[in-house]
Amino acid sequence: MLVTAHRRSPSGVFIDLGLLSVSSLLFALSFPSFLSVQGWFPLGFVCLVPLFVVVRRATWPAVPFYGLFFGYASYALFNYWLGKFHPLTLIVVPPIYAAYFLATLPALKLADTLFPRHACFLQSALWVCYEYFLKSSGFLAFSYGNLGYSQYSFLPFIQIADTAGVWGVSLLVVFSSSLLGRAFADGLHVLREEWRRYILPAAGYAVVFLGVVVYGFVSTVNTSPDRQWKVALVQQNVDPWKGGYTAYRASLDVLERQSLRAMAVNPEIVIWSETSFVPAIDWHTRYRPDTQTYGLVKELREFLAAQPVPFVVGNDDGQLKRMEDGQEVRVDYNAAILFDRDRIVDTYRKLHLVPFTESFPFQKSLPGLYSWLANADTHFWEKGTVYTVFEAGGVHFSTPICFEDTFGSLCRSFVGKGADVLVNITNDAWSFSVPGAMQHMTMAVFRAVENRRSVVRSTNGGMTNIIDPNGRILFSLPPFVEGFLSGTVPVHTSTTTLYTRRGDWLPPVLLILSLGGLAAGVLRRFLRPRGKT
Repeated sequence: MLVTAHRRSPSGVFIDLGLLSVSSLLFALSFPSFLSVQGWFPLGFVCLVPLFVVVRRATWPAVPFYGLFFGYASYALFNYWLGKFHPLTLIVVPPIYAAYFLATLPALKLADTLFPRHACFLQSALWVCYEYFLKSSGFLAFSYGNLGYSQYSFLPFIQIADTAGVWGVSLLVVFSSSLLGRAFADGLHVLREEWRRYILPAAGYAVVFLGVVVYGFVSTVNTSPDRQWKVALVQQNVDPWKGGYTAYRASLDVLERQSLRAMAVNPEIVIWSETSFVPAIDWHTRYRPDTQTYGLVKELREFLAAQPVPFVVGNDDGQLKRMEDGQEVRVDYNAAILFDRDRIVDTYRKLHLVPFTESFPFQKSLPGLYSWLANADTHFWEKGTVYTVFEAGGVHFSTPICFEDTFGSLCRSFVGKGADVLVNITNDAWSFSVPGAMQHMTMAVFRAVENRRSVVRSTNGGMTNIIDPNGRILFSLPPFVEGFLSGTVPVHTSTTTLYTRRGDWLPPVLLILSLGGLAAGVLRRFLRPRGKT
């Protein structure tokens, strides 16, 4: 027997905690991590086996505690690089996931209790519901660590995302852990005596897995006939925490220097990263509140006026807004601005703000926490309202900013409104972590596959690259170096995917099936004649 039955003893608890620790580590290592900047994607299929062993063998009173433990441990290891941003993040973020698993692990246990022979189907559906409804929706939405993203480099396997999004990939990945976890928990004697319990689901999974891989090969799109858009992406690699005139002056010098180098390869457009130029261009042009800062803005606009191609500039866009009391005050947007020489063609203002660091809408209900965040040098942005689609040289593109490219529904909306290419501008330099930047980039791969649109990423520090509609990384710049990346982007527009048309349809379907399954299981328990097992 591989795993003994659960005992209500200290040794049993320590075994469970050890299994959960192993599962937390394997989960983290499935993604780009402190041991591998690429991540070990095969671990994704087995990383939760110890977790499901614990779910099967644990007593009900222990399950909530185990959920708290696993949620905290797994995300403390996975998001370890948040500590480089601020040590307090490891006190704030992992507890959020501990709370999520306080609800998720009992749900997984209930599925195992109600359907001991076939729990893996229901548990896999519940896991996807956790990823979508708990961790990827609402104010606290943070899509990092959804299990499907661990497979970003397994290109034939992830092509199914054009139909079911990343959720379909997560469903297939977690199923193997659930099935193996049940087998290990039951032990060898059960495997020998009732092998059909396991061999039939395993065989079915193997058939589905093979079908998904075959689909991956036949569904890839041919981009060779497509228009090739030549872009230059400037990676300035400046310290994001340094502000003031001296820092802005040095940053502008880097941007101009690298942009002039890029112009030598004749790009059709030059793209800078998120808040690459911090002083609000439009604000300082209109109101000129500071002579020195306006001098920088004037120099920038003169530089852009002298260039023969359009520029996309990440900027702190200051605008006047009339408040409820009638007073006009300045508000700031995290924005992307398209310039044609010195003229502002259009502006995109970020729609989905990062919780706590960019937005905190609970100022009135939680004034103490709001004041603490504001005093901690947090820069709150105003939320944008328009899904802007830019046009330059006949190419229509949208610019999700920062972690907006981690949300499939948002990127799908840009494509639905006419974007031929998704251009993510971001600043991951604050993480001071290549694995952290890689974790962000892995999600952009799925946005490309889901919509069959190329994704361009222009970053301050990494990862700056070009991804084709099949999720293949065509060009990439080494992270955390100053430079520029020049490459051609396939402008593929002839394919409209099911995901683009229907979006995140799978999680609601799985939620309905999960709730129906749990309800049917409970009802069956109540209606079962006494004494019957």
